[in-house]
Amino acid sequence: MALRLYNTMSGRKEVFEPLVPGKVGMYVCGATVQSEPHVGHGRFAVVFDVVRRYFEWLGYEVTYVRNVTDVDDKIINAANEMGITTKEVVDMADAAFNWAYEQLRVAPPDIEPRATEHIPEILDYIGQLVEKGHAYEAGGSVWFDVRSWNEYGKLSNRNIDDLQTAVRVELDASKRDPLDFALWKRDEKHLMQWDSPFGRGFPGWHIECSAMSMRYLGPSFDIHCGGVDNIFPHHENEIAQSESAT
Repeated sequence: MALRLYNTMSGRKEVFEPLVPGKVGMYVCGATVQSEPHVGHGRFAVVFDVVRRYFEWLGYEVTYVRNVTDVDDKIINAANEMGITTKEVVDMADAAFNWAYEQLRVAPPDIEPRATEHIPEILDYIGQLVEKGHAYEAGGSVWFDVRSWNEYGKLSNRNIDDLQTAVRVELDASKRDPLDFALWKRDEKHLMQWDSPFGRGFPGWHIECSAMSMRYLGPSFDIHCGGVDNIFPHHENEIAQSESAT
């Protein structure tokens, strides 16, 4: 019997057909590691571990990538409160997450990339988007031009013209459109910052996952998993920047 999975974009269960026969590329949006895990983190880990194990039971060769988001203002806040470095916060929280996964018998991923270890890939990705006209520099930062991608909203089934009044957007007077989202934030005073062609700063949240998923699974892969609370804007933005880049 064929395996059927729920596809968020179509809103229905569909027969799974891999891009490459016998293989599955699977990316899971992992945790932002600023504190100890809660029950929601356990739920996502177990659910997608079951999916992965079932594919393996069916005989597929699975490449399972689950990222760690270790660039976030919450991490900085925790570091300041505890009087330690951001890396120490991340390492402590990551260890707590791994302990929790072990208690739940969740198998480790094949690859577990950290955002801070992929800044060159992120910057290269941003450069491609700027070159193709889907991103622009303004106010010292780089923004994705949402209206340059005419399929924006297809995952969450939202109309772009209704979003400005329905959704809280990232406020910045330098943006062309209130819905445009940050790919790189220039900030020489930020606790987590790197050199870039656009000035010292740090990556936006959405670009991290696109850069890491494509680094390990290629420009197209079979399954992208994550919490329903991230469908919009996180996963919607991932699709927009990934498809417009490729």
